[in-house]
Amino acid sequence: MRVLAIIEVHTSMFDSFIQKVTTEIIDPIITLIALAAFALFVWGVVTFIRNADNEEKRSTGQQHMIWGIVGLALIFGAAAIVNWLKRLIGAE
Repeated sequence: MRVLAIIEVHTSMFDSFIQKVTTEIIDPIITLIALAAFALFVWGVVTFIRNADNEEKRSTGQQHMIWGIVGLALIFGAAAIVNWLKRLIGAE
């Protein structure tokens, strides 16, 4: 009986630890990276529009937009995986 109580305490501590790590570390990092990807996309749009007469700079702006969208897709995918893992281990 005592062994089960010890296992239950450790499981509770592990769930609490995972919840704190996710809330305090992973979520802010995902948010910052998503903001950076969005800023890159917006910078690409601005570059594309401001340099409508310069083919080279328009191409640069287009590449920034593409990589911003790729970054956002990767970040949202990573956030989905983290949430799925949290539900899988019951830490949510």
